[in-house]
Amino acid sequence: MFEQQEILAVLQGFNPWWAGKETSVPAFRRLAFYACLRLLNDTQLKRAVLLSGPRRVGKTTILVQLAAEKLRETATAQASVLYISLDHPLLKLLTLPKILQLYHETIYPSGKLVTLLLDEVQYSSDWDLQLKQLVDHHPEYRIVATGSASAVQHRALIDSGVGRWLTVPVPTLNFFEFVQMRGETPAAVPDGVKPSDLFNPPAEGWSTFSTRFRPLMPSFQRYQLVGGFPETALQSDVRLSQRLLREDVVERVLKRDMTALFGIRKVAELEKLFIYICLHSGDVFSAKTCADALGSSSPVTVREHLTYLEQANLIYRLNPEGLGGKSILRARPKVYLVDAALGNAVLLRGEEILHDPTRMGGIVETTVLRHLYAYYYRDTPRIGYWRDAATGREVDIIVNSPSYSIPVEVKYRHNAALERKSGLAVYCKAQSIPRAYLVTQSEEDFGVQLIPDTQTQVLKIPAHIFCYLLGQAERMLWEDTPPAP
Repeated sequence: MFEQQEILAVLQGFNPWWAGKETSVPAFRRLAFYACLRLLNDTQLKRAVLLSGPRRVGKTTILVQLAAEKLRETATAQASVLYISLDHPLLKLLTLPKILQLYHETIYPSGKLVTLLLDEVQYSSDWDLQLKQLVDHHPEYRIVATGSASAVQHRALIDSGVGRWLTVPVPTLNFFEFVQMRGETPAAVPDGVKPSDLFNPPAEGWSTFSTRFRPLMPSFQRYQLVGGFPETALQSDVRLSQRLLREDVVERVLKRDMTALFGIRKVAELEKLFIYICLHSGDVFSAKTCADALGSSSPVTVREHLTYLEQANLIYRLNPEGLGGKSILRARPKVYLVDAALGNAVLLRGEEILHDPTRMGGIVETTVLRHLYAYYYRDTPRIGYWRDAATGREVDIIVNSPSYSIPVEVKYRHNAALERKSGLAVYCKAQSIPRAYLVTQSEEDFGVQLIPDTQTQVLKIPAHIFCYLLGQAERMLWEDTPPAP
């Protein structure tokens, strides 16, 4: 169908450094970049690295930055760095082995060390088997690939990749990265402090400590509006940011990616479900209630589409926890957007949302959940919620692992009191929880309280401080430990 020169022209376009051309790359680097670079340079690691995350979070940028970093190494031949975007129309018609064969025949000899950067790997047929073959039989390749979450979360693909690759998640920017990217980091904010450190009073006291973070409040409000997508983080126009989110993230994922990956034909039903989730993010989810509201879907279709949205990294699903630390089977989950800004963009919510305490409560709860997912990722925890059906008492988020259980309640309002009969108090007392968090709005709501008749310490902490410190601590984790297999 096509000549060899046409394929070479595409490859040379993707790799301008082969011809000695300079490539400009963004100076700001995601936390995942440093994890990938460390793994790429670990010669003892016999695995590929797979970057997984939603569209437009910077996965391609990380690959280009890795290419630039490798090219800066004096011992690296320019032609030994190969970047391929596998969603290119021409390259989709070829297998990865065919592309590599052509590369070695015309550009760079086989058998030598190659940095292989594969973008949108899920668009290559049998990509998991091909990657497995490269890892098992070609140790000269140092491989970093990007893919949608759907490409790495199917059980069969995970099983076929055991021992062959490590997954590095790339979520939206956390609040710490958002502030860093915008160049707004206040000098007085301490480095190295984690939220868990604040169960002991800071040397200057909680009140003085909280004033250090006061300059971050406008940034936190902005973060709630435009979210953690790098392209929109720097936009000054909120409406333009939201338009980009709708077009680049929502519509392309729903209408292109989901159709290509899952063969979804009734895209309109999927769109309706996503809009429903935007309206009810953080609520307990009933497939039947949702199907009745949508009118055109069955509960079975709703459940199926919900799974696809989760695999495409557009939503989080939290299953309920029972007392005793056990999951409740056949109970209704809570469903959240991966970034609250997606809901703002779809529903055209502007700055007026900042003055709506009810909606802001849900938006901040979504933001807190995103930070907890990213920070505790390496422990592979079970993240859920607790709700007493009889009384309606609830704990918003519970992070469970074999070694700890951390309840987190979000009350984004002034004077958020720790009530004796609140869901947080009841759950902590029943479970003998040593520590819990109550995430608040005002910097005056900062300090540690004991739940009456228990030994449970509850840290009341403003949301902007909690999210900033979790993001900062996430950076330290990437620097100190490798991601989980």
